[in-house]
Amino acid sequence: MEPNVFDQIANKYDTTERKDLAQVITNAVQNECRDSQSKTLFDYGCGTGLVGLSLVSLVGRIVFIDSSEPMLDLVREKIKKTNITNAEVIHSNFLQNTKTKKADLLLVSLVLLHIPDTKRILKYFYEILNPNGKLIVVDFDKNEKINHPKVHNGFTNTEIRSLFAEVGFKNIEIRTIHHGKNIFMHEDASLFLATGEKYI
Repeated sequence: MEPNVFDQIANKYDTTERKDLAQVITNAVQNECRDSQSKTLFDYGCGTGLVGLSLVSLVGRIVFIDSSEPMLDLVREKIKKTNITNAEVIHSNFLQNTKTKKADLLLVSLVLLHIPDTKRILKYFYEILNPNGKLIVVDFDKNEKINHPKVHNGFTNTEIRSLFAEVGFKNIEIRTIHHGKNIFMHEDASLFLATGEKYI
C-alpha cells in the first residue's frame, strides 16, 4: 500500500495560509448549517479539523472522518483542548466502514480533487445522507495551469451540476466563494461551494 502523504505532512499542515483559507471556507459553509442544532454533520476528509471545528456550535453532533490517523490525532487534541463534547472521530479509508452511520449534513472541503472516481464517491455520499440531508462541497474551479497525476485540476460548474444530478441530488446550487493568490499548487485559483439535497 502506498504511504499516505497526509500522514507525513500532518504536523506541518496548519500553516497560516491554510488557516486563512479554512476561515474563508468556514464563513461560506456556516450559512449552510443554519438551524441545524438537532442535526449530525460529517466532516469528510476533515484533515486537522480546520473547518469542521469552527462549525461545532452550529450542529447537534459532528463526526470527523479521515483516512490519515496522524491528522485525526491532531483533531482529537484540539477537541480535548477546547472541551468539545458533541464530536466523534472516525479513522476511515474512503468508501469503507462508515455506511452504517448516517448524516444530515455532509461537508467535503478540498477533498474531491484528491479522489480519482468523483461519481463513485458522490454516490456514496448520497447513500450515507438521511432523507432531506444536504451535501456541501467546497473545491477548486477548473484550472488548466494545474497538472498533477494524483489531483484533479478542479471542476467546472457544469461538471459538478451534472454529477450531482446523475447521483440523485436535487436543488443543486453552485457559486464561487473566493479568489486567491497561490492557493492551488502555487497557482492563483478560485473556490466554489456546491450544495445538493437528498429528497426521498
